[in-house]
Amino acid sequence: MSAQTAPADEADPTGQAGPAGPEDPAAAGGVPRRLRVDAERNRAALLDAAREVFAEQGLEAPLEEIALRAGVGIATLYRRFPTRGQLVAAALVDKIAQYGDAAEQALAIPDPWAGFASFVERICELEADDRGLSDLLSMTLPTDDRIEQLRKIANQRVARLVARAKATGQLRQDFVVEDLLVLLVANASVVHVTRQDAPDAWRRFVALMLDAFSQAGEPPSSLPAAPTRAQMTGAMLRLATERGCGHRE
Repeated sequence: MSAQTAPADEADPTGQAGPAGPEDPAAAGGVPRRLRVDAERNRAALLDAAREVFAEQGLEAPLEEIALRAGVGIATLYRRFPTRGQLVAAALVDKIAQYGDAAEQALAIPDPWAGFASFVERICELEADDRGLSDLLSMTLPTDDRIEQLRKIANQRVARLVARAKATGQLRQDFVVEDLLVLLVANASVVHVTRQDAPDAWRRFVALMLDAFSQAGEPPSSLPAAPTRAQMTGAMLRLATERGCGHRE
């Protein structure tokens, strides 16, 4: 962190180094502008690092790791984002929009069941690709209006997807939108446990769940290949190691 960066952040958490404008002599000298540029560069670096670390490790990842990858001190991170929730919201607001985009694209598919199934597959794929987004899809950030507004819009679209698939008799009538949340939570666990040893195991799980969601009489889908016994053994051993149970006494 440069000697100039910290004062900019300390002067104003928004990254604006004082009220100096074009007519201000200090601004004419270029120093406040340089401080503002440094502060914005630090903010961008922190957000890029946060997206990367959250994607790899989930939203509980150490903030120190994010600061390290951004090339700034932890104090700078906290000046820019006083709480973890604020950092999460700023870093992932664009990604949560993908949830709503997936629902909108699914509504454009003429066949209601195909649209519903494509949406389920897409959001589970997003989970598999990004642990941070996976965490965010199964929680709320009540202190961030942007995230919750995007989620509200997405949920309205999802409700339409569900309603039209039910109307055609392709989706079981007792299905509720909350079942999707349960699926996301379950899929996140499948992805976490099998990510390294059987990275495509979630695809088969999702296909099985879609068969369970479909109305009786619908032809079953073609299932992706199952993970091998060796892959699942490796995944289970890895999980035991993560939980501190991987070595025999």
